[in-house]
Amino acid sequence: ALRNHVKKKHYSAGISRVEIERAASKVKVNIYTARPGIVIGKKGAGIEQLKKELQKLTENEVFINIQEIRKAEIDAQLVAENIATQLERRIAFRRAMKKAVTISMKFGAKGIRVACSGRLGGAEMSRYEWYRDGRVPLHTLRADVEYGFALSKTKQGTIGVKCWIFKGEVLDGGGKEPPQRQRVPRPPRGREAGAN
Repeated sequence: ALRNHVKKKHYSAGISRVEIERAASKVKVNIYTARPGIVIGKKGAGIEQLKKELQKLTENEVFINIQEIRKAEIDAQLVAENIATQLERRIAFRRAMKKAVTISMKFGAKGIRVACSGRLGGAEMSRYEWYRDGRVPLHTLRADVEYGFALSKTKQGTIGVKCWIFKGEVLDGGGKEPPQRQRVPRPPRGREAGAN
């Protein structure tokens, strides 16, 4: 309920995620936003208002912490929401998707994939279209892949927008290549064993 309230009230502020930490009778709400000025308001009035509203939803004491997202162009959730709002403004879906892909790659993403599904371009039949640039290794465990999803409510119906952004591999030992496994010689079998 807290997360939904923050997201709904400040959708235009580009909120990527809302993390809630609970300890005893305290609730710490971390808001990651691309436009912190909109959430904070004049002289912190926006935060005070938001704090009062969240306080009504919970019995615990609420603390709000706002974190700024430096590069909104490579935040998967914000990219998906950006495409969704463009679709609502009746911008061609191919253009919106291709633009998002090129901008993310320009801002330093290693790879990006965006997908839209629904009645694209007001078509009678819904379909699924996607674009990719770079590499997006979804099966590599050490790959840092961020995922975002947004809904675009158009006149024709709802269009789902998904976005995957690959930011590089997370390696152990301070960014070095992972150590190679040592080959262990296998014990002899069959005739080889009998010969010893």
